[in-house]
Amino acid sequence: MARKRRTAIQMNSPQRKILEYGMLVLGSLVLATSFNLFLNPNQIASGGVSGLSTILHNLFGFSPAVVQWAMNIPLFLLGFKLLDRQYSMKAAVGSIVLPLCVMLTSHLQPLTTNLLLASIYGGIGVGLGIGIVFRGRGSTGGFSIASQILHKYSGFSLGACVAVFDGLVILFAGIVFDPEKALYALIALFVTSKTIDIVQMGWNTSKVAYIISNETDTLRETILYDLDRGVTLLDGAGGYTGDARKVLMAVVSQSEVSKLKIMVRSVDPDAFIILCPAQEVLGEGFRAG
Repeated sequence: MARKRRTAIQMNSPQRKILEYGMLVLGSLVLATSFNLFLNPNQIASGGVSGLSTILHNLFGFSPAVVQWAMNIPLFLLGFKLLDRQYSMKAAVGSIVLPLCVMLTSHLQPLTTNLLLASIYGGIGVGLGIGIVFRGRGSTGGFSIASQILHKYSGFSLGACVAVFDGLVILFAGIVFDPEKALYALIALFVTSKTIDIVQMGWNTSKVAYIISNETDTLRETILYDLDRGVTLLDGAGGYTGDARKVLMAVVSQSEVSKLKIMVRSVDPDAFIILCPAQEVLGEGFRAG
């Protein structure tokens, strides 16, 4: 209990708060820079309020930053009212800071006019920025709030609600600009989602190994002391015989998979091994979180 309390205090410490707000500002700056260097000048509206601001900028000459403020702030207030306290002060700060960063970086000249390069690098930059904000437990507001509201009152999954708003923006872009620009926007959106995953969970994919063997004790010691990995004993039963037996579960890095298989085969050639991907592993011997 004491350990949990110390953890809670640490998570809400002033140093942690400063770090999280710093990540929110840094992520917003990265996102805004990518928006002005790649997406907006090439008319690539890859969803969200930023994508809609690109369309309105090209249609009516409205400043993207002003459009984003005009939409982010009312959406935050609506979300705060309808979603109670789900959106913290960081969501309010993000709704203001991101358009401010867009305005401060609006003087930057585009690095390329190649639509494919712009969609790829713009998607990477936006994904990197959003990922940094998410790592700081923050939000940039916008249609993420609208998606939460639709999710709460419609019963649709959150992923489907996000897809609805992004899809409408891209469809609108295809009508205002041309279908080819909409296709490039889809590429940017895909790259953004993958980059967010990488920032959130890292490059390395670990594996969860389930091992069924008659040499459980020997394999347990081999994994613990030779491979230097933790191992958990799970209770299982044979589906055919009904006999009780232990199942070994261990998490190993990608580079240790071959070594694990060789060790298991050397102890029990008839062992049954199941390897499953574990995208993110937190704890001793892996990431600290």
